[in-house]
Amino acid sequence: MTLSVGDKAPNFSMSADGGGEVSLVNLRGQSVVLYFYPKDDTPGCTTEACGFRDAMPNFSSADVAIVGVSKDTVAKHEKFKAKHYLNFTLGSDADGSVCEAYGTWVEKSMYGRTYMGIERATFLIDHRGVLRRIWRKVKVKGHVQEVLDAVKTL
Repeated sequence: MTLSVGDKAPNFSMSADGGGEVSLVNLRGQSVVLYFYPKDDTPGCTTEACGFRDAMPNFSSADVAIVGVSKDTVAKHEKFKAKHYLNFTLGSDADGSVCEAYGTWVEKSMYGRTYMGIERATFLIDHRGVLRRIWRKVKVKGHVQEVLDAVKTL
């Protein structure tokens, strides 16, 4: 299934850092930036996470929650979060169901080898649970500002 702007965002529920759970149902009433990234503590993923961390006051003032998603364990998320002082929720999609629902579990290629992995992608979901913007194959540089600019149009 391919998601498009204007579609109802697929519901999700997954384990999160701090021993809790994060779900779209529990975030209803506020907008959500749901961003998918391949792996904790890698250069691009760290740069992206720190960008969202630094812009968190702007997102918070617009009543927008940020949720980062990878297949890493909650324990790895907690280490990543503590090491980089991340101030938003990290969801552990260990079974890949959220990646599947959002179409971010894709075939990738590196050095002539193909494998399955998480596509770096971001979804802006409004307070009613509707997809308002979708970014696929995200390039980290400038991405957080693009998302923040889109939030201002909600």
